[in-house]
Amino acid sequence: MKVAIVHEWLTTMGGSEKVILELKKLFPEAPIYTLVYNRKKLGRYFDKYQIITSNLQKNPLAQIKHRLFFKYMPRAFENFDLSDFDLVISSSSAFAKGVITSPNSVHICYCHTPPRYLWDLTHEYLKDYNLIIRRYLERNFHYLRLWDTIAANRVDYFVANSNYVANRIKKFYKRDCKVIYPPVDTEYFTPAKDKNIEDYYLIVSRLVPYKRIDLAVEAFNQLSKRLVIVGDGPEYKKLKSIAKSNIEFLGYQPDETIKDLYQRCRALIFPGVEDFGIVPVEVQACGRPVIALKKGGAVETVEEGKTGVFFEKQDVESLKEAVYKFEKDIERFDKDYIRSHAEKFSAERFRMEFKDFILKVTEYERGEGMGGKV
Repeated sequence: MKVAIVHEWLTTMGGSEKVILELKKLFPEAPIYTLVYNRKKLGRYFDKYQIITSNLQKNPLAQIKHRLFFKYMPRAFENFDLSDFDLVISSSSAFAKGVITSPNSVHICYCHTPPRYLWDLTHEYLKDYNLIIRRYLERNFHYLRLWDTIAANRVDYFVANSNYVANRIKKFYKRDCKVIYPPVDTEYFTPAKDKNIEDYYLIVSRLVPYKRIDLAVEAFNQLSKRLVIVGDGPEYKKLKSIAKSNIEFLGYQPDETIKDLYQRCRALIFPGVEDFGIVPVEVQACGRPVIALKKGGAVETVEEGKTGVFFEKQDVESLKEAVYKFEKDIERFDKDYIRSHAEKFSAERFRMEFKDFILKVTEYERGEGMGGKV
């Protein structure tokens, strides 16, 4: 079976890129088709693989500011020639699912999310722009919604990374799908051998508005408790300017440092709504609990009262109350139990579930099994 993997863009290392690396373990010979590839940033992960890029790769700006080119992305994916492949697996949070495949091929889309800025977060996304840019984006978003709906119909089978995303696929695309949680490297992220937990809370995140790190900063300004923030992004300067001295910004950090911070924090603070959210599972794999907003993927990965604490409203007071509740019952959180819970999301489990699903649907397409389509 000849297999191709299609991914949005390879510009930074995140959860969706880790999915691609696990898919490559299943299909080591499969080429990766992507809009742009930033070799400087991701070469150590992907240079050993065959990477086929779009014409956007010729523009150096596209490798570092790829989102500026969203208008041209649908056509770029449609221009990939995938006619020789029996199985196409797209990893999509935007346009990758829109590739055109052979009538005889099977196209499985591992959907991280329907594009937020086109569907449920459009108005929130647009409010930060001036009137001229907003009108320009509104016009293009209308076109892209139409294209995105058509692109979803090109997919034979959707696989969602959480039940939360599966519900959104049903809402926007009118499609049922299988849920397979993304891979978490539970072999690397493990509890510390000692029991030295330090007196700080932790955030590991890109610093962008929808992550709501501002909410955590304001809450910890009032709590006067130590908060360590790892990550970079457009909100860095703004957040640092409003933070008091008990809040420390470390910027980008390598995995080794993040692992050590995971292992020794009192708890991870997770104030945003994520489609899945790999960071809360990584910190649980290190045996540490999570304080999270009770919405999105966190509801599926955090167990209330056993691996973490939820807060109901996305506001400062609700987060503060959750921190107080956590500290009152901190002794009830067992490192070994938290670790065993996180192991349910392992990379090995992801590969097994995805392989089984592929076998199931390809057997169906050949007429060899299944009473009905998934």
